Amino acid sequence: MTRVLLVDDQALLRLGFRLVIESEPDLEVVGEASDGQVAIAQTAALAPDVVVMDIRMPGMDGIEATRRIVAEHPATRVLVLTTFDVDEYAFAALRSGASGFLLKNALPEELVAAIRTVAAGSSIVAPRIVRRLLDLFAPHLPTTATATADLNPALRTLTPRELDVLRCVTEGLSNSEIAERLVLSATTVKTHVGNMLAKLGVRDRVQAVIVAYESGLVRQWR
Repeated sequence: MTRVLLVDDQALLRLGFRLVIESEPDLEVVGEASDGQVAIAQTAALAPDVVVMDIRMPGMDGIEATRRIVAEHPATRVLVLTTFDVDEYAFAALRSGASGFLLKNALPEELVAAIRTVAAGSSIVAPRIVRRLLDLFAPHLPTTATATADLNPALRTLTPRELDVLRCVTEGLSNSEIAERLVLSATTVKTHVGNMLAKLGVRDRVQAVIVAYESGLVRQWR
């Protein structure tokens, strides 16, 4: 049973999420919070496997709450939900350690699948959000020349194929989609992803995307 904590300042949204989540036999809502500070306390008290986190809330926002939860409770994963009109917060939330980022208008089955994915130790970012982040942050990324000079040393350890896989990951592609694009088996892609994460010293695909953005590789690939 995957234990879920719901964090949102709107009671009706929490109720809707609860109804969707608790309709699944392997998911259980163990608590709710209406702001970040309560979310931190509830996480400490209830030890949820996944925190479904809103970003904009009164008091402590979801970004700071995510940072604190990830730092203090590494076994708990955070899935952030937001809307396009606040997507400027997406990058900050992911840098804070969120394992997933999903739109609030996602279908119920997408929310359930995202919770299961995050609980299993993987990460998920809606492809639309990846593309939107690229458009949003491209003007602030290093230039190609700067990026080449200041390239993250860990990136230099990646093989050409691992770089290909990283590029696909920044586009929000799943392992099966990467396999199809690169004409590889799913098992081979999984191995490349694992090697790439280990070399970059990051825990999941989301953090690998952050490295690619901050190093300017995304601009080069465009």
